[in-house]
Amino acid sequence: MSVNSLWTTDEVRMLIDERDPGGLIRLGRLSLGWRQAELGARIGCSASTVSRLEQRGRHSDLALIRDAAREVGVPMHVLAASLGLSAPATTKVAPSGPCRAEEAPMRRRTLLSAVGLAAPATLLTGLDDALASGPTGSPVPLDVRLATARAHFDAGHNARLVKLLPGLFADAHHAARSRQEVSLARLSITYCLASQVLSKIGYYEESRRTADRAAVYADLSGSPLAAAAAAREMSIVLRHLQQPAAAQHRILDAVTKVEATGLKTDAQASAYAQMLCTTSYTAAVAGDRDQALAMISEATRAARYLPHESPDGRIFAVTPATVDLYAVGVHWALGDAGRALNVGRSLRAAQFKTAERKGRMHTDLARAWWRWGKPEQTAAELLAAVRVSPGEVRDRPAIRKIVTELRSRHPHVTGVRELVAAAGARA
Repeated sequence: MSVNSLWTTDEVRMLIDERDPGGLIRLGRLSLGWRQAELGARIGCSASTVSRLEQRGRHSDLALIRDAAREVGVPMHVLAASLGLSAPATTKVAPSGPCRAEEAPMRRRTLLSAVGLAAPATLLTGLDDALASGPTGSPVPLDVRLATARAHFDAGHNARLVKLLPGLFADAHHAARSRQEVSLARLSITYCLASQVLSKIGYYEESRRTADRAAVYADLSGSPLAAAAAAREMSIVLRHLQQPAAAQHRILDAVTKVEATGLKTDAQASAYAQMLCTTSYTAAVAGDRDQALAMISEATRAARYLPHESPDGRIFAVTPATVDLYAVGVHWALGDAGRALNVGRSLRAAQFKTAERKGRMHTDLARAWWRWGKPEQTAAELLAAVRVSPGEVRDRPAIRKIVTELRSRHPHVTGVRELVAAAGARA
């Protein structure tokens, strides 16, 4: 039997119907004549881990499942179907549809905890209903609504964004049933946006699930930029989950793939610069000074010919100032607050198009001032962040922690009371 015909057999169709990606991995491995230890060596895990992956119902690590499936030759559309992440274009989405019982719970659990934090508790059932019941029937085009959701993120309106996500996911999933590249890429970007906001508000396990799904749909779409965006979000999540080696592996792989496009357009050059920035910061967090500095230097070179204002709608809105802001974070992560502040002296809020980036500039400088032991300057930068994008202080756990420490150690510094009020009860 040929490799291609293997994935059209009745056994494969049964495994898809039973939502058994592990069975597909086992089938592919056996067709190649590999032992579990050999597959494990190829994807960087033990034979016992492969054994667990091949067990029905164990879907906890989608990234590892995807790597194993790719290694043994499971086609991406077959894997996605077995995970309940896709369906034939003729399948209707309805409350009584055949995938509701198994498919919807995997999706709807993704955002539940974050919705409870950032928006009214009624959205818990709103997300459930939206993904189970199918398209919303909104007359507004999906790309327009996705742009609105992105605008909420850029404005630091995290609660508003989370409120939009249930309906956006329902309609994006429905559109993706067409299997068209643009629809699959749009669904991947929607998951990336969810991963971004989940990471920002500190829900890293939930963010990892959305980043996993972003990667699956990016692979299905064939879009290198969508794949790069998904890889970046997964790298960021892994970094937060204290897995720097895995984070670096994921982002370096993305750098190589983006570079392979030839960087012939500004969009490709922006993606490349963004990947290098993320690589640099990941290396800095891991304590790899040489790698961090080399990558941020290369990012600076890659971005030097990019426009100083990124066009609307670009997946990677990178400008030379964006790279300089990353450099502030890199030097901070390396423990060099003085150098971080020196790089930051040239930055101005007007260089950044969105409130989220303006606020991020102030919070990154505040972190550097705090590390340098300057509470007055720290408070001043955080107040500036509150005034331009309150969510950057209110919703980010690391920044709320600084506010808490300011209140405890320096309660009489100008602006501390205002900061505590802005951060809310969680400060």
